[in-house]
Amino acid sequence: METGQIIILNGAPRSGKSCIAAAIQESFEGPWMNLGVDTYVRHATPLRYQPGIGLRPGGERPDLEPLIPVFYAALYDCIAAHSRLGLNVVADIGHHDSYSKPLNILGDCAKRLNGLPVLFVGVRCPLDIIMQRRNTGQAGREGAYAVGSADEPIPAPVLRWQEAVHIPGLYDLEVDTSTSSSAACAATIKETLQRSLHHPTAFERLAAKT
Repeated sequence: METGQIIILNGAPRSGKSCIAAAIQESFEGPWMNLGVDTYVRHATPLRYQPGIGLRPGGERPDLEPLIPVFYAALYDCIAAHSRLGLNVVADIGHHDSYSKPLNILGDCAKRLNGLPVLFVGVRCPLDIIMQRRNTGQAGREGAYAVGSADEPIPAPVLRWQEAVHIPGLYDLEVDTSTSSSAACAATIKETLQRSLHHPTAFERLAAKT
């Protein structure tokens, strides 16, 4: 059985990852399973342990941090299992290692997908556009995102996301949702998959550094 393709979309909240994942599911051939942060946090993680892997940078919840590497390990092992069964996976994640104690979660996750076809995509979006999206809101996610105010136009957690989420910045492909629609980003990803990726890939390099 051929292994399924894996696409990891990494970026800050409201950068457009979920919309790209939806576009991939709608337009790519075959079944694409969405195993991203929203699915894992909202539907799998017990309420008292949320936000789980969605924990913001800055060490705000040291009580949850011992579980974060385990949650990520379980999620990535699940992604690997789907791929080995021939299912394609798209996962929208907000990776960072900015916790109260040093961690290398991204490197460990990369090792768990060793030998599987992974395209690691950085989803970029300028801070002003992210704040527009946060302040406008999202149906069904009322109160889920920090918004700006007169006293704090850009909340500190939003700044921390923007600074931490793209470290170390090793990607196979980067897209910018401020200049391209979700459908256009998905099309760029599809074109990249149709070409042979250069080796070592981003995840292979990240795994080697661990």
